[in-house]
Amino acid sequence: MKTRIALIQMSMEESSSANLRKATSMAKKAAKKGAKIICLPELYKSSYFPQDKKRNVKNYLESQNGESFQALSKIAKEFKSIIIVPIFEIAGKKQFNTALVIGENGKLLTAYRKMHIPHDPKFYEKNYFEEGNRGYKIIKTKYGKIAPLICYDQWFPEAARINSLNGAEILFYPTAIGSFADDQTPEDMHDGWETIQRAHAIANGVHVAAVNRVGREKSLIFWGQ
Repeated sequence: MKTRIALIQMSMEESSSANLRKATSMAKKAAKKGAKIICLPELYKSSYFPQDKKRNVKNYLESQNGESFQALSKIAKEFKSIIIVPIFEIAGKKQFNTALVIGENGKLLTAYRKMHIPHDPKFYEKNYFEEGNRGYKIIKTKYGKIAPLICYDQWFPEAARINSLNGAEILFYPTAIGSFADDQTPEDMHDGWETIQRAHAIANGVHVAAVNRVGREKSLIFWGQ
């Protein structure tokens, strides 16, 4: 079965409401064109705040049934599409980098919490996110078995291998990665990013879909693609 997949690459603003409006508009356009699986980029609703070691980010936090779910679930239900929605999740006193998977009926199919958390210059994610505590998720849909992962997970062969062995046919990686604006980016970083994803696809015999954000945000220039 051929399935139309839409990877929505966005440039983000500081305003979460503006980002939500843009995401819902783009998702609706993709669905109208026949997209049956739609994926937004990592932390789509905010600027990439982890490039700062410490920042007040309370306004970006939301629960699994928060406004992102409420807005995107309506589109999923209206157009009978599956939508992968990455959020900055608050659960009790813990914070997670989470990807919601919304089904064709508008209901939550699963929520994957990012397992691998980077902590490098301009990617200080351990200051904001707990490590995922619910394991990997395989979702059986009429378009195939899909598995959500998130950004830094793509650098680790175990994540792709485990999901593939568990039956995943398409791996989705909502992503936020790019170059340093001060030209201090290692020369092989971009090529390595592309190569590791191709390696996952080849080694496991699966499709790999990585959707990155685009544009410049402070010290980072995101690659898109």
